[in-house]
Amino acid sequence: MGTQMDDVQIIDVNEDGEEEEAPVMHRSSLGNQDLGFIRQTAEEILAEYGWHLLFLTVCIIVLIQYLSKKRAIQVSKRSSNETAQDPALIVRRQEALEASRRRLQEDLDAKAAEYKEKQKKLEEEKRKQKIEIWESMQEGKSYKAKNSSQAEEASSSSGVLKPKSDNKLRGSGYNPLAGDGGASVSWRPGRRGPTSGG
Repeated sequence: MGTQMDDVQIIDVNEDGEEEEAPVMHRSSLGNQDLGFIRQTAEEILAEYGWHLLFLTVCIIVLIQYLSKKRAIQVSKRSSNETAQDPALIVRRQEALEASRRRLQEDLDAKAAEYKEKQKKLEEEKRKQKIEIWESMQEGKSYKAKNSSQAEEASSSSGVLKPKSDNKLRGSGYNPLAGDGGASVSWRPGRRGPTSGG
């Protein structure tokens, strides 16, 4: 594109056959002169309004991004509205919710029935214990004694022997802190007062 041609000399021939020299024409380069003008104009505009153009470009980019996000949000809202307004989908969701509620209610009812049954058994056992206590009191026996004898039977049946406690000292009313043990042995608290020493 930017090729240059050499100067061309044109020779004119008369009718007589004599050669006449025509003026030499110089051809300039075939480069596009319009581009140079545009380049010069662009440089002048950038030099004068460069910061304004940069600011305007940034504003346009931010505006485009904002509008694209807003459009994406609107599209997603439309799609959600379309699915929400689909009656078949709404009916299916409600049926699924009802089924899950029914399952949860059945589980809750089953647990409540089990709890009631346990409570009835506990109340029955308590009632039987009260009856046993009342019967043992009518016979003149202590209920605790009956329970302790049952516990001893259970422990002896399991093979574990309990050591017998030595109640000789307790039976005589011996208390080492009270000083009742004998004439030669008694306990007294220490004297209170300032300590001697330095």
